[in-house]
Amino acid sequence: MGEQYSSRAMTVLTARRLQRLAIFAICCILVTYFLLDRTDRVPHRGPWQTWGYVHSSFDWANRPRKHALPGSAMTHLPEGSPRELPRIQYEFANGELSEAHNKTQRERRDAVRSTAAKSWSSYREFAWGHDELLPQSLHGADRFSGWGATLVDSLDTLWIMGLKREFREAVRVASKIDWDSTQSQDCSMFETTIRYLGGLLSAYDLSEEDVLLKKAIELGDMLYASFDTPNNMPVNIFNFEKAKEGQLVANQRESLATVGTLSLEFTRLSQVTGDPKYFSIIDNIKLAFERTQDDTKLPGMWPTFVDLQNGFLTPDSSFTLGSSSDSAYEYLSKMYGLLGGLDQTYKKLHLKAMSTVKKHLLFRPMLPDTYPATPPDILFSGTVLSNGKIIDLLPEVQHLGCFAGGMFALGGKLFHEEEHVKIGEQLARGCAWMYDAFPTGLMPEVSEIIPCKTADLAPCDWDEARWKEEGPSQEADMKQPPKPFSAIRDQQYQLRPEAIESVFILYRITGKKDLLDIAWRMFQSIKKSTETKLAHSSITDVQLDGFTTKIDSMESFWIAETLKYFYLIFSEPQLISLDEYVFNTEAHPLRLPKPTEGHKL
Repeated sequence: MGEQYSSRAMTVLTARRLQRLAIFAICCILVTYFLLDRTDRVPHRGPWQTWGYVHSSFDWANRPRKHALPGSAMTHLPEGSPRELPRIQYEFANGELSEAHNKTQRERRDAVRSTAAKSWSSYREFAWGHDELLPQSLHGADRFSGWGATLVDSLDTLWIMGLKREFREAVRVASKIDWDSTQSQDCSMFETTIRYLGGLLSAYDLSEEDVLLKKAIELGDMLYASFDTPNNMPVNIFNFEKAKEGQLVANQRESLATVGTLSLEFTRLSQVTGDPKYFSIIDNIKLAFERTQDDTKLPGMWPTFVDLQNGFLTPDSSFTLGSSSDSAYEYLSKMYGLLGGLDQTYKKLHLKAMSTVKKHLLFRPMLPDTYPATPPDILFSGTVLSNGKIIDLLPEVQHLGCFAGGMFALGGKLFHEEEHVKIGEQLARGCAWMYDAFPTGLMPEVSEIIPCKTADLAPCDWDEARWKEEGPSQEADMKQPPKPFSAIRDQQYQLRPEAIESVFILYRITGKKDLLDIAWRMFQSIKKSTETKLAHSSITDVQLDGFTTKIDSMESFWIAETLKYFYLIFSEPQLISLDEYVFNTEAHPLRLPKPTEGHKL
């Protein structure tokens, strides 16, 4: 009996030990998993096959070209080692940033990261694989061909913010994109290049995941067909079937931005692959810019629309740094940096264009006499109408044009033009001032403002009589904009990044700490006015404080650009240093070549 009891007891004890061992083993496995999967872990950089990579249905790389390439030979990347470019970022002295300062910036950065994580999580739950989340109706929408614009556009943001688990999940989806499977018959060459191609290249530069480069090459080969036209000028409305047959024809009226905002992405693709064809085809556009720069109705600049079908003609009379032109100017100085200073043409194009902008487009607003001290030192960039003889400045301010502060400052550092750095700061502070001028703390999409009429952009005193004459109409049923705005032509705020983009670049260049407080105030205002229960949305009117009317739209640039710039301005200055990366117009950082490196990086 005792032996039987002892045997039974031993059996029970053994079973319990085995159970405990099993539980212990499971716990060890779970702990190991979470340790390996923690957010600061670098993802596996293994072969592309490990991601379940799927090649697109159509092989664009082997599509026969119908039209001959320009010139007798393909243009290769500039020869020689990249030059030592001037230092861009402000060099903080040891101890200049106190621990209290760093603590405040970490708290601000974490708040931005939390907002991004919330937006991404809602996209993941309600719009996964779609181009964007509709934050009011909580479902996905496709207006950029349905390849998952938010997913690809956000890859580098996820990486930069340390959301590595989310990054890996998104890479697995991106690795299976079929560029031949779309929601429409065509795509926008411009949008596809800056959001998809730029997003893939940037995520590859940061993570070195080969599958991202493979997808970028597939997409680059497809978009390369946009240049298979009789005169090798690109088509923005990229019809897939016509492109396969070489039947595309360039437009007689194409926006300047669509043709001028391809160079960074195609150049970087040549740099990382060693294949010169991508760079060669956009170098042809550079030559057209150079040939026509002095022959427009405002020499030094190109009009908002150009004729690509008939020799890059420039008959139009509207000139702006705003919509439909903006990023064509942005890319001139950035191309100089990406090519390591080896192509002086981009320097010449940039400096000549900025000289014309300074002379004809920049203006200082007539500020009200309500300031207790000296009014802020700010500038804006307007729109010029010119017939070649009469030059008329329209003092309109577009949120899209707020990138110009960063552009001026960056070019000023690259080309030793300190006056341009100052102009950049005046422009950046101008857009930040506009945020403060409205009840929501947000800047409208398009507005008109009364300018000073003084020479050399000098300040002017407030003129009440002029305000009454040129200011807004006094209709009783209309909400009056604040002084000195004469009209608000579009009251929306669309989650746009251009203002914080310039504030970020100016902080990195000047090190002026008040820009951090300005950025934080902007972020708080955006969060307050655009936040929904699960995401963020555009709003209808920046003049209505409190309960804002939301628009069912959260474009991919909310995570890709706006939140990325806010995160970076509150981060350590060496995170994505402007001396190591250049941002494309969708805020995708591309790695700059080092003086000791060749172009195949």
